[in-house]
Amino acid sequence: MQEENRLLQKRVNLFDGISIVAGAMIGSGIFIVSADIARNVGSPGWLMVVWIITGIITVIGAISYGELAAMMPHVGGQYVYLREAYNPLVGFLFGWTLFLVIQCGSIAAVAVAFAKFTGVLVPWISEKNVLFRIWKLNITSTQVVAISMISFLTWLNTRGIVTGKTVQNLFTSTKVIALFGFIVIGFLATKAIGSFEINREVFWQASQTGPENQVIPIAGFTLIAAIGTALVGSLFATDAWYNVTYISGEVINPKRNVPLSLFFGTLLVSVIYLFTNLIYIKILPLSGSPDGVDVLSRGIQFATDDRVATSAMSVVFGEYAAIVMAVFIMISTFGCNHGLILSGPRVYYAMARDGLFFRKAGRLNKKGVPGFAIAVQGIWAVMLCLSGTYGNLLDYVIFAVLIFFSITILAIFVLRVKRPEIPRPYKAFGYPVIPAIYILTTLTIMIILLIYKPNYTFPGLVIVLLGIPVFFLWRKHSEGREKEEDPV
Repeated sequence: MQEENRLLQKRVNLFDGISIVAGAMIGSGIFIVSADIARNVGSPGWLMVVWIITGIITVIGAISYGELAAMMPHVGGQYVYLREAYNPLVGFLFGWTLFLVIQCGSIAAVAVAFAKFTGVLVPWISEKNVLFRIWKLNITSTQVVAISMISFLTWLNTRGIVTGKTVQNLFTSTKVIALFGFIVIGFLATKAIGSFEINREVFWQASQTGPENQVIPIAGFTLIAAIGTALVGSLFATDAWYNVTYISGEVINPKRNVPLSLFFGTLLVSVIYLFTNLIYIKILPLSGSPDGVDVLSRGIQFATDDRVATSAMSVVFGEYAAIVMAVFIMISTFGCNHGLILSGPRVYYAMARDGLFFRKAGRLNKKGVPGFAIAVQGIWAVMLCLSGTYGNLLDYVIFAVLIFFSITILAIFVLRVKRPEIPRPYKAFGYPVIPAIYILTTLTIMIILLIYKPNYTFPGLVIVLLGIPVFFLWRKHSEGREKEEDPV
């Protein structure tokens, strides 16, 4: 096993790390979730506040994770931090939830998003185009394209970390440049558009859209609750920034480069997302009607299929906007999924070496990557894609993700007491105040979700808790196997 560890290739530099952080964050969320946020808070000012809070939370989380990453620059990242700060069970519950839903569910969802936007260019690719049936499942052309994407990227990532990082750099650079282009075009194109003047008049007039699309003014705790529920979408649009910690063992000088990758990657994307939303409210009125006859009358709130970016670009490019945005989102989702598929298997590799996952997942292939773990992840993502359940699972696990965020930041406090002797090349910025603010903020969001979205919270807890008996069964099986191999 030690020999296999030496096969890990330290080939990821700072630029690669930033690329992995930004590439995993930028998917399809930024182009659609602002519609739901607008329906929740009802004003341009509060829409921007939601994204500002999201950016602050994300960057604070990243610079706090940096201390853990510098202390323990090992393959597996967050799984290792939780295992060392608490116990193997907590680490396993994170890995269990990551594999079962968070990573594989995200891969399935992003692959389907890729396929749907490809369908804008190729009408044959449609959820209505059923190609054949497997038992009771209808297999559509959209699912075939999504599965093909997962399969190709899974194979590609078995070819080594150098291949993986090169592809990631290419797609992340393309996405960032394209988003900058979107922002520049938006600023230049808004001179003759009156939407920003309309939005400015109601900039801080918070409201919610009622069940019959009526406008309900909100203030006080109702507004706080609206912001809390709206943050679910924006936080998931910025999720996966911590994936770079999973490949710490393959990073050059990880004690320096992983923390810096986390900081610069999250800061870059957060700033881009803020400006992207500013473009939305400069081009489109926030308020609108679902029965509107054009993009301006539907506004941000009721953009067709919540595709706010497409609606904004249609004001600039007219009928070609759908094609332009479809191509861009295809590039974005392809790069995002590549980052997810690259990083996740490193967690399963670390779990397997602890005897808490398929044993073969703890081995490296000839290219120095956990090939079997990559394959297992791909198979489960494909199964979720076929079942169509990934969307519900991701909704259910929102609460669980916030729990893991909180306890990982709490691990900084725990390890300073429990393991003070470990060298800390980088210490969490603003400790203990800034990390404490992060924990309190995420706890507030969780309380709001418990009150206002119980259907999304309790199923997520059940998914996590189901991992407890699995942990003990797997550990018992692992211990039994070790005794068989070493009876003495």
